[in-house]
Amino acid sequence: MMGNPERMTIQRPGNAVRSPVDIATAPFWVEMLLEGTADGENTAMRATLHPGTITRWHTHPRGQLLYVLSGKGLAQREGGAVDELLVGDAVWFAAGETHWHGAGHDSPFSYLSIQATEAGRNVDWLEPVEILS
Repeated sequence: MMGNPERMTIQRPGNAVRSPVDIATAPFWVEMLLEGTADGENTAMRATLHPGTITRWHTHPRGQLLYVLSGKGLAQREGGAVDELLVGDAVWFAAGETHWHGAGHDSPFSYLSIQATEAGRNVDWLEPVEILS
């Protein structure tokens, strides 16, 4: 699916693929729900990470909303504390805010991620997270 649909669509579970290997400490399952390509269109995905898998530092040009579906996760904004994420938590990362998120050490983690596209991109990947503090 490219661009946001022009009418109601239903996306059934089961089309998950492995993430690129260079965006987290290990590949994880990603199920694309919307693939925005034009400015302002949303990209949405369901992600499932094995215990201990965390993303690299990254930013989103128009921000990102995470909604925790299952498990226990962790998130940190640059310069902030590491926060635990639980089922039902909604986390907003502001546009350009450097952050990472991932699964806790002893739990898988699944979330819904929504971010808008700007200039053909919805994420900018940065360096790996060095130390969990």
